[in-house]
Amino acid sequence: MTKNLQWKILVTLGVIIIALLGMLPLNQKINLGLDLQGGMHLVLKVDTSKVPEDAREDAPNRALEIIRNRIDQFGVREPLIQRKGKNAIVVQLPGVTDRERAIELIGRTALLEFKLVEDDEELIKRAFSSVEGKTEEESEIETEEEKEEKGFLEGYELKQLEKETLLIHKDAVLTGDTLVSAEVKFDQSRFNEPYIALEFNSKGAAVFSEVTGNNVGKRLAIVLDGKIHSAPRINEKIPSGRASISGRFTVEEAGDLAIILRAGALPAPIYIEEERTVGSLLGKDSIESGVRASLIGVVLVLGFMLIYYLFAGFVASIAMALNFLIVLGALGWLHTTLTLPGIAGMILVIGMAVDANVLIYERIREELLTGKHIRSAVAAGYNKAFTAILDSNITTLIAAALLFKFGTGPIRGFGVTLSIGILASMFTAIFVTRIIFDLVTSNKKFTKLPMLQLFKKTNIDFINKRWIAYGVSLLIILGGAGIFFGKGENVYGIDFTGGHMQEYSFRNKIKIEDIRNTLSDVGIKDATIQRVGGKNQVLIKTSEDTATQINRVFKEKFTDNPSDLLRVEKVGPSIGKHLRKSARLAILWSLIGILIYVGFRFKNIAFAAAGVIALFHDVFIAIGFLVATGRELNLGIVAALLTIAGYSINDTIVIYVRIRENLKLYRKAKMKEIINMSINQTLSRTVLTTLTTLLAVTSIFLFGGDVLRDFSFTLLVGILSGIYSTIYIASPLVIFWYAKRGR
Repeated sequence: MTKNLQWKILVTLGVIIIALLGMLPLNQKINLGLDLQGGMHLVLKVDTSKVPEDAREDAPNRALEIIRNRIDQFGVREPLIQRKGKNAIVVQLPGVTDRERAIELIGRTALLEFKLVEDDEELIKRAFSSVEGKTEEESEIETEEEKEEKGFLEGYELKQLEKETLLIHKDAVLTGDTLVSAEVKFDQSRFNEPYIALEFNSKGAAVFSEVTGNNVGKRLAIVLDGKIHSAPRINEKIPSGRASISGRFTVEEAGDLAIILRAGALPAPIYIEEERTVGSLLGKDSIESGVRASLIGVVLVLGFMLIYYLFAGFVASIAMALNFLIVLGALGWLHTTLTLPGIAGMILVIGMAVDANVLIYERIREELLTGKHIRSAVAAGYNKAFTAILDSNITTLIAAALLFKFGTGPIRGFGVTLSIGILASMFTAIFVTRIIFDLVTSNKKFTKLPMLQLFKKTNIDFINKRWIAYGVSLLIILGGAGIFFGKGENVYGIDFTGGHMQEYSFRNKIKIEDIRNTLSDVGIKDATIQRVGGKNQVLIKTSEDTATQINRVFKEKFTDNPSDLLRVEKVGPSIGKHLRKSARLAILWSLIGILIYVGFRFKNIAFAAAGVIALFHDVFIAIGFLVATGRELNLGIVAALLTIAGYSINDTIVIYVRIRENLKLYRKAKMKEIINMSINQTLSRTVLTTLTTLLAVTSIFLFGGDVLRDFSFTLLVGILSGIYSTIYIASPLVIFWYAKRGR
């Protein structure tokens, strides 16, 4: 064994050890994403329009700390709370699926005020006469000038307490900013009814003592976010600085309110700009679907390699197993959150990892056919395949990097997994398998490397059929464009248009018409309802946030057929526009990056331009099939389109490398002959890698669950379009450049 080989073995063992240390114990190193364990993803917007100019800049930071304090006391394991942009806050709550409670806890302003109740009968009569016949909400809409004109008392307001209307002073005598404690206690005299016991600091206690001492016999209203919770009568001076809030709370409501009060009031109102809530049931299904699809994909790909390449397939299987280990180890070291698209990325990487092995094996086969010794053939095969492997994987990495740059949440997880997988597959295919072959071929008895061969030496005239291909492609693209523009905004999902979506799973089969009638009865008439997954699951889209109302009415109306809320998605219109712009930029920069790299590597703009035109072709074809089959464009689809771009150029570059080689070998041959020869020489590799990737993606499509169905469908279309465009679009287009130069 040579020193060079010993060094390579030590490096490989070191990588394996590092990967094992990174991934073990797996449950502590890799967190499950919200789509796998359930939870909430919120983007909150701090409304600074009502904040004084001098405090506006600091308001988001103070809101961030208050929200963090509330969530910490709520007991969420490993939450994510961080600033985004100027006035936005991102909150991720793994495992939290009670969305109503979480939203109330996070979003409530919690402005606590103590206001004196007016007991002067004349003032009360005047106040009531000025708003006679109006609701409390209607009277609050009036401006101060309008109220004064109608005789309403300046400095007062009417508030409802259960069935009693009170006239209270507008200015608070004490607020919650001096609060130091808020705890849940139980009133023994009221059957253990929970209430919140409050305690103020020394400053607040002094004010409270003075207020109660000066107003014995009067009532003091305890107001939280504009609503009176209680208005007890002051019987004596209270110097202790203690008070209480009662209001027929449940234990859970009292506990949450105490948390909110302890954390303090928000400096400005906040509202939810984006929400993605995944129920625990859907998370469990996602894990099961992801694991099932992974196992099936691995078995299909490995089975094919073992049958087709025999011993070499066994070597490739070892490489793929190590590739999987390295990916998990890297995710562990990075403490990455594993998402469902991330699992899909791992399955896709398994299929794509075969590409390098197939490229090497087909090169070795060519060298063996020339009569070379097995050891020399292996060395030549690896050397000649290296450039194509490097170039094709770097272009895919460009697309993966842009997924991370422009993607959000699970899409970034997909980009990370894809990037790590590509790097790992290059290492295992080029480095690790070479070690195994060097060890095996050092044995003089090892003289053959048997493999099956799908294609013998072919001599198909692809170039003469290019005009037919151009015409077919143009028809498909124009047809897809017609459908796309005909549907208008309906082409886009809520990721890009904004809106609200809820998915429910019923125990038994449910009629869409029954759901529509139920929603219409409670005033929800604009809902779009469609069946997904099976007969028991429905998707409901509305223009307003009605998830709480719908969930409640389903529990009331369908008692004999209970439902589970699987997920909620809400995207504000401004977020939708931003995501749509980001998606366009991601695709555009991906194509520009690939154009620059291919042009640089081949030192010829013709190759780069033809390759990018083929990428546009594949993206347009995929979009056309999506809209033709009634699917919507969303962030997952953008991830799939970028993956298609990277994968398609991967195929194209392999042929381009062969064209470049043949141009040097056959200097007098016409360009048409060179391209036809190159396509035929790489045809076996092109078909085999497409087949193995299709096996992996088909497992995602069939067994990966509904969440990944559109994503995997896009990949299937793109992969098939990719092999077609590589042969009939990208390669023939190079002819136009060389035709001008007389070749």
